[in-house]
Amino acid sequence: MDTRRLHAFVKIVDIGSLTRAAAILHIAQPALSQQIVALETHFGRQLLVRSKRGVIPTEAGKALYRHAQVMLRQLDQAQIDIENTGTMIAGQVNVGLAPLSTATTLALPLLKAVRERYPGIVLQINENIGGVISEMIMTGKMDLAFIYDPGTIRGVKFEPILTEDLFLVAPKPLLESGNVERGEIAAEDVARLDLVLPTKIHTVRQLVDLTFRRVGVDARVIAEIESVPTIARAVWAGLGATILPWSSANAIASGNDDVAVQRITSPSMQMKVSLCTSDQWPLSEPAQVVNDLLADIAHAYAAEHQADGLKPMGRKERKRKAA
Repeated sequence: MDTRRLHAFVKIVDIGSLTRAAAILHIAQPALSQQIVALETHFGRQLLVRSKRGVIPTEAGKALYRHAQVMLRQLDQAQIDIENTGTMIAGQVNVGLAPLSTATTLALPLLKAVRERYPGIVLQINENIGGVISEMIMTGKMDLAFIYDPGTIRGVKFEPILTEDLFLVAPKPLLESGNVERGEIAAEDVARLDLVLPTKIHTVRQLVDLTFRRVGVDARVIAEIESVPTIARAVWAGLGATILPWSSANAIASGNDDVAVQRITSPSMQMKVSLCTSDQWPLSEPAQVVNDLLADIAHAYAAEHQADGLKPMGRKERKRKAA
């Protein structure tokens, strides 16, 4: 198997065009087509469907794409490991972090820890919706992630690290004075407010909607926004309230006396945050040390901020569930 063919195949699938892929790879299009024919002959299956709109992988092509992503990454890592034999751990590690969660707060501590202990590791940090990140891990585009745990997903495994409560972040004029003084608010009262929430594909939104259904109320959603800075500006402008974990909620309310952060009760809204990795492919040595560092940093952060609605899992329990 010529790995150049695998690289060309992955590039074609990513771009969706033989012509554009040939230009990027600096290969004549007929030669690139011959490489794909050679792959299809090798596997005995059609891998790409060609049309005027471009190319898309067949089911066999999708399977090869997943494996090729992992194999090419492993080859790159093998080259780095060989070059650094007997010296230090080195390589590139792609880490996903869920937006609207405590995970993003850990990005800087993780960067600092990796830089201090493993200067040969280059981190790539990607913030995206959990579903997108899970797919990237399944296809080998990402090594590991710290995201909200959606439950069982084929192709990935989750190691629960902590849980975090969700809080209401609201302009004080929208709240009754009793709620502001008490520092907490019932879920039923939250549903009566104009809310700016992430879209329904986001795990936070799914928990919010589920909680409201259990209480028997409908949310008054006036806008759906994925960007924390944009949500913050909407709250600051008095357009509505939002629901976020403490780290994001505190960042929005910090230094703004007109914004209140209220713990949601009756019932509370609680999210599980987990480390996500592939259940098919082992982590490279650099990815494994980053995985362990992130777990330790997250656990310590949660232990320090239990008063803010974070709850770390005990190390014994965490290791047992990861097994």
